[in-house]
Amino acid sequence: MNNFITRAISGVIFVAIMVFGLAFNAVAMMFLFSIITGMTVWEYTGLVNERKAVSVNRFITTAAGVYLFIAVAGFCSGFTPSAVFIPYLLTIIYLFISELYLKQEDPINDWAYTMLSQMYIALPFACINMLAFKTSPDDGTVYFDRILPLAVFVFLWLNDTGAYCFGSLLGRHKLFPRISPGKSWEGSIGGALLVMAVAGVAGAYLGKNYDGVLSTVPQWIGLALVVVVFGTWGDLVESLFKRTLGIKDSGNVLPGHGGMLDRFDSSLMAIPAAVIYIYTLTMI
Repeated sequence: MNNFITRAISGVIFVAIMVFGLAFNAVAMMFLFSIITGMTVWEYTGLVNERKAVSVNRFITTAAGVYLFIAVAGFCSGFTPSAVFIPYLLTIIYLFISELYLKQEDPINDWAYTMLSQMYIALPFACINMLAFKTSPDDGTVYFDRILPLAVFVFLWLNDTGAYCFGSLLGRHKLFPRISPGKSWEGSIGGALLVMAVAGVAGAYLGKNYDGVLSTVPQWIGLALVVVVFGTWGDLVESLFKRTLGIKDSGNVLPGHGGMLDRFDSSLMAIPAAVIYIYTLTMI
């Protein structure tokens, strides 16, 4: 009972912080996700450094991930030119060249795990800026769109809730028993139906009044389906990551919810997938 209360309280606080950061303004969003990126990369590097013959530079790797998020935010918001990425590229080059002088047992492992932190964590988080900032076709000004980033996370949360409820009540057939024995097809389908229903209501409510790419109910339902499918894959990818490392939770920063990777695993696949979906709609 105490664990349930702890989990509920920390969950409410987490959602409140996320909604405030995503919905308040662009600065709040950038500040929030800079911290999230840094904490998640730091957690990841700590986990992989426990493996034999792995020695990732935690500070520089984390700093690189945070800088990538800030650089993408600056570029997408129109605040900085493309030259903002040069320091990031120099940092990546340094992380490669430094292995020449460190005399590590297996430098390939260090390179691989370092680059994985950028591709698996930093880049997906940076992609949220591509959802959050839009360019007006009328005068070319850039404005902050809080609806899309918030919708992605609301869909992920609803999917988790729906999958848990439907899975607990109806779950019989395992979705991916080799990696995540607790997930069922019934839970996944139930969660997806819940999210698509909410997305349909959101699309009907916003309609043409939403100044964005999504202007019809089918387009909103399409976004929901993309987020659900790729969010589920993101969850499974992190489960495989933890199973490979032989751990149950990635950390304990969120009481009752595990670590940062545990909390944001679904979004690491859902955010880039949502970006691809939105940009595809603009080209149709």
